[in-house]
Amino acid sequence: MRSIVVTIVLAVAVGVLPAANAQTAQGVVATGPGVAGVAKTVDITATITAIDAKTRAVTLKGPQGNEKTIVAGPEVKNFAKLKVGDQVTVQYLESLVLELKKGSDAVVGRTEKAGGARAPEGGAPGGVVGRQVKVVGEVTAVDAAAQTVTVRGPKQTVDMKIADPEQFKRVAVGDKIEATYTQAAAIDVKPVAAK
Repeated sequence: MRSIVVTIVLAVAVGVLPAANAQTAQGVVATGPGVAGVAKTVDITATITAIDAKTRAVTLKGPQGNEKTIVAGPEVKNFAKLKVGDQVTVQYLESLVLELKKGSDAVVGRTEKAGGARAPEGGAPGGVVGRQVKVVGEVTAVDAAAQTVTVRGPKQTVDMKIADPEQFKRVAVGDKIEATYTQAAAIDVKPVAAK
C-alpha cells in the first residue's frame, strides 16, 4: 500500500502538478516557549485519462493539463474498479515541530514509524499512508553574537540560527532538541458519474 500511495502522491504532486499549480495549499507556522512548528497541507485532484490493465499503468491529468503515467503495483487490490474519467483526490500533510527539552536525559538518536491502510477488498480504490521521524539532538555550543546553536544529532552536527531572541535565550549547552517530522497522504477515487 505504501508504495502505491507514495507513487501516486509523487506523480500527482511532482509530475502532474508542479507545486505552484496545486489546487489548494495551506500552511501554518506556530511558536510557543521552547517550541516551533510549521505545517503544510495540499489537496490535489487529477482525472484518470487512460488505463492499461495488462501493465497496470494509469495516466493521470491535472487541472493544468499536465499528464503523468504511474504503474499500480500488485498491492492495489481494487485496480479493476478504476475507470477512465474517475477523479483521484490526494490530500497530503507535511509538518515539522522542534521542541526544546531542558534537563532531558533523552538519548541522541533517530526513530521512525510508518503505517497505512488500503480500501477494503471490493471497495472503491483508495487508502492512507503516514510516516513520522523523530530525531533527538544535543546542544553542544551557543553563540550569542551570531544567535546560533550547535546541535549534535545521531548522524551529523548542525548550526541552527534562532532569529527569535526570546527563544534563543532559553537554549543552553546540554539541552536536548527533539525534531518531529510527519508526512501523511490520503487517496480517494471518485467514480465518473454515470451517463
